[in-house]
Amino acid sequence: MRLVGLTGGIATGKSTVSHFLAAHQVPIVDADLIARDIVRPGEVAFHAICDAFGPAVLDADGSINRQRLGALVFGNADQRRKLNSITHPYIRIEMLKSVLRHFMAGARLCVLDTPLLFEAGLHRWVHAVVVVYCPDGLQKERLVQRDGLSPLQAQLRIDSQMPIERKKAMAHFVIDNSSSLTRTRTQVDDLIDQLMPSRWLAGAIWGLLLLPASSLYLLLVVFQRIDRWRRLGFFGRGLRPAGIASNAGIRNPGLSIVNPDLQMHSLAPAAGPNGF
Repeated sequence: MRLVGLTGGIATGKSTVSHFLAAHQVPIVDADLIARDIVRPGEVAFHAICDAFGPAVLDADGSINRQRLGALVFGNADQRRKLNSITHPYIRIEMLKSVLRHFMAGARLCVLDTPLLFEAGLHRWVHAVVVVYCPDGLQKERLVQRDGLSPLQAQLRIDSQMPIERKKAMAHFVIDNSSSLTRTRTQVDDLIDQLMPSRWLAGAIWGLLLLPASSLYLLLVVFQRIDRWRRLGFFGRGLRPAGIASNAGIRNPGLSIVNPDLQMHSLAPAAGPNGF
């Protein structure tokens, strides 16, 4: 299976390209969706965020208010590092599990969709990098229109990521999403033709690596179960109600695979109707 990293800047159109890829039955591992799942009430990362940021980031229903938390961290590097040290280990493990599931299912091509591919160092673990690009002026204009932000707020969110021009220079393939959706779709179709490996090669690799991949997946599942028991007190203390901060020592649930200097996975509102 060929693993492809898909990235871009906020509001450059990465979600649009991801949808076009999915229309070709290419499996997508979406880091933003995983980031939302791992902070649901009752999850380990949810309790750690309550511990670190307090009840001010919670909605009345006990879930995390993403806009409020985003406002705290986008303009504050220390707060952003604190949030990343909580969430990134869990995001990475879930991403790896998803990739392994697609490999075991026989997929020939899998796309790792993450806005922080370079910042997180994940570009080192994929076969090719695709950057969805539009000029930074258009990027800012789209973000203001999509999220109802002021120009200053939009710029702060853009500045929290690596500049799009730098990402473009580091890419193996670039999708220019600065014009029509028809042109973007045509570029995606051409990209799939270039990236899709042959069936015989994908089959040979699948046969060779199926057993180790299955073993690794099982180990990850067991590790997660033990980690959850340890952090949430299943060995005698019981799971705390949602929204109650832990005193069980989960302030730094980091793993060796995480870089605490990484930026935050998407806490911005979901993409608008144009997918930007």
